[in-house]
Amino acid sequence: MNVPTFVLASASPARRRLLQNAGIDPVVKVSDFDESQVQNNDPAQLVQTLAESKAQVVAQQFDSGLIMGCDSVLLVDGEIHGKPKDSAQAIARWRKMRGNVGELYTGHALIDLSQNLSVIRCQVTQVFFAPITDKAIATYVATGEPLKCAGSFALEGYGSLFVEKIAGCHTNVIGLSLPLLRQMLEQLGYSVTDFWQAT
Repeated sequence: MNVPTFVLASASPARRRLLQNAGIDPVVKVSDFDESQVQNNDPAQLVQTLAESKAQVVAQQFDSGLIMGCDSVLLVDGEIHGKPKDSAQAIARWRKMRGNVGELYTGHALIDLSQNLSVIRCQVTQVFFAPITDKAIATYVATGEPLKCAGSFALEGYGSLFVEKIAGCHTNVIGLSLPLLRQMLEQLGYSVTDFWQAT
């Protein structure tokens, strides 16, 4: 089987870095999909639908290749959080998150254009947040980092200082579960190591 071009349908530099660190150098094509079109109170269904929608938009621009879409949300006390709209919302969320446990859901969609097949999965990781002060929250939000991230924190950045521990896949919290990606590629008949030669 020929190894297809791996296309990442995401603007996330963190997802791109995860793939590159694992030996896959993707072609990046941002979907610009309007996420407000999708409403769902089930976080797993929501992120899988969004991931698939992003991948489908980008897939229409290619004749061949393997297109990957992803989307993440954080569930805290039964409430779904995507990226905060502004600093005030990020501060309010952190006041709920501190000393609390959240579940980070990431939807993964792989569309294989050569086989006309797709695999859609979700990974969930528990995140235990530190009981930080109002001052620490304000200082963190002022860095701008939380405004770019689902759940208002980045595990690979300053936010790592305020996460006590995680239970589950750590790369999932950064934006893409590498173990799940390996399984999805195998489901489509590939080995993840095939893509090392293709980079």
